[in-house]
Amino acid sequence: MNNLDNFYLNKEEPNRSCLLALRKIILDLNCDIMETKKYGMPCFCYKNKMFCYLWTDKHTEEPYILFVDGNLLDYPQLEKGTRSRMKILRIDSNQDLPLKTIHTLLDAAINLHKKSLR
Repeated sequence: MNNLDNFYLNKEEPNRSCLLALRKIILDLNCDIMETKKYGMPCFCYKNKMFCYLWTDKHTEEPYILFVDGNLLDYPQLEKGTRSRMKILRIDSNQDLPLKTIHTLLDAAINLHKKSLR
């Protein structure tokens, strides 16, 4: 078991299962996506460039996907909060995952990075 596995396994249910499912969705999206740990949280890189993180809200414990260049994504499901560059997609771990929304946003984030790598 590695340090990244501990992040997931130390979470209480239903957040543990939710975060593990999100991890799988992100990693299965593209063979060029790698997982690492940055700032104490799972970070996902596309061709070695960070594009999203998984984390939980410190007050509500609600899981979310943080999009690194979220300011360039124009989707009403994303929250900016006080962040200047990043936006988040909150996930209710007691409900079915909004797979269509998650895939749409992840695809958009990957496409941003593909354009920046050209």
